[in-house]
Amino acid sequence: MSFAECACRAAGLAARLGWRPDDFWAATPADLLNALGPPPEDEALGAAELRQLMERDDGR
Repeated sequence: MSFAECACRAAGLAARLGWRPDDFWAATPADLLNALGPPPEDEALGAAELRQLMERDDGR
């Protein structure tokens, strides 16, 4: 997915939140995630998954 496609998706999410364009462009990705709330349980990253990712990327 290109940057433009990602930006369009993020802007669409911000619009659903009622953010004005200035609010969106001033926000960080963390601000957007916080505004959207936690992911559903079935999409949340579990401790075992996190540990596996950390071990895999530790060699970089």
